[in-house]
Amino acid sequence: MPSTLPIRRLVVAVVLSSTVLVSTTACGGETKSAQNVSPTSTAERQKLAKTRFVANAGLAAGAAYEWIVKPFKAGKFKKGADGRTAALVKAGLAGAFTYNRLKAATENAKGDPLLSKALAPLGSGIDSLKNLGSKLRKGDANDADVNQFQNVIGGVKDAGKSAGAPVVDQVPSASQLGG
Repeated sequence: MPSTLPIRRLVVAVVLSSTVLVSTTACGGETKSAQNVSPTSTAERQKLAKTRFVANAGLAAGAAYEWIVKPFKAGKFKKGADGRTAALVKAGLAGAFTYNRLKAATENAKGDPLLSKALAPLGSGIDSLKNLGSKLRKGDANDADVNQFQNVIGGVKDAGKSAGAPVVDQVPSASQLGG
């Protein structure tokens, strides 16, 4: 009987090793197939690019209108106006937010040839808004600065509309502005 015991151990060891080997190979195969997911088609990428563009441009337009254009027209930025400091801080945050979302929209537009072509002429106008947020926060903005915001936003909306991606203003929350 002593001679059969090592053979049993050997058989059990071989069976267990084979089981571990087969299960590891099976798991590895599943992992590989999950990693080999096919990329989205060009049409899907373009649709996503337009969707993202519309969302980012809409947030930029909503922020610019709600916290820059509207308070400016209401005289909230003038010296001595009630709530001037809060309005200037919000406008500064909105200016930085608007610039950030317009840059994101520009990047999104690169995924769609028609949208990219329509937005290309606006690149320098968007870049010119970079420091306008701090100018608003300091209270140094004037009519020309606010008009510049309106013109750039209007141009982006027109570019989106001409490329089949109409932009609708979406007012971001105050936490989105600060985030």
